[in-house]
Amino acid sequence: MAAILEIQRLAKHSWNQDNRESPYLFEEVSAVIQQPECISVIGPSGQGKSTLLRTLALLDMPNQGDISYAGISYREKDPRLWRKEICYVAQQAVMLPGSVEDNLRTASRLHGEVYDVQLAEQLLEETLLAGLDRKKNASELSGGEKQRIALIRSLLLRPAVLLLDEVTASLDNISARAVEHMLQQWQAREGTTMIWVTHDLEQAARTSSRTWFMSGGTLLEDQQTIDFFRQPATEAGRQFVRFLASEAAL
Repeated sequence: MAAILEIQRLAKHSWNQDNRESPYLFEEVSAVIQQPECISVIGPSGQGKSTLLRTLALLDMPNQGDISYAGISYREKDPRLWRKEICYVAQQAVMLPGSVEDNLRTASRLHGEVYDVQLAEQLLEETLLAGLDRKKNASELSGGEKQRIALIRSLLLRPAVLLLDEVTASLDNISARAVEHMLQQWQAREGTTMIWVTHDLEQAARTSSRTWFMSGGTLLEDQQTIDFFRQPATEAGRQFVRFLASEAAL
């Protein structure tokens, strides 16, 4: 496997109402990501997990550190081309004006590429949306439908890295499992690297080979998934796993 992303001492801070720097959302995040990998990102709320993904996609610009894609720093790349290769899928899906079909065709329209009708139909079927009326106004879709359409819209770009921010959070168990299976099949076919924020530890264990645990405003643990869930290396990691396990048992 070759390194596709390298993160070096990455940091992002927020701004307060006086337009002054406030404490870091995360800092000192370093990692090397191979291709293909599936990495789950877990941790308590407020640790900057979503912001980290947005920063990797250059939707938020880092305040410190560097990100390299295929050996090239983000400072040397056109952000538009960077986001085509490193694609972020948000938890709260944003539908563009127009129909479902209009949304699915967005990627090809923006980048001047041929719209792959067959692939779109395949992905709709695999995510249990084969019967969806594609002439329907996208704004009228349910939350779960919007999540899946946004995911398919990103996959049609065929990105090298897919950043998934709780993309099954609005789905029932059957639909969530269908999306998981589709993404696993996609990775096997396309060799896409995936970094997946989830609060579902069972999902993390099922889908990823590597786990990032964020706590204390940084990437506190970076382990193989089987090793992390067998024995987290830090007390914060152990407490987090115990807490979620006890919540799931209730």
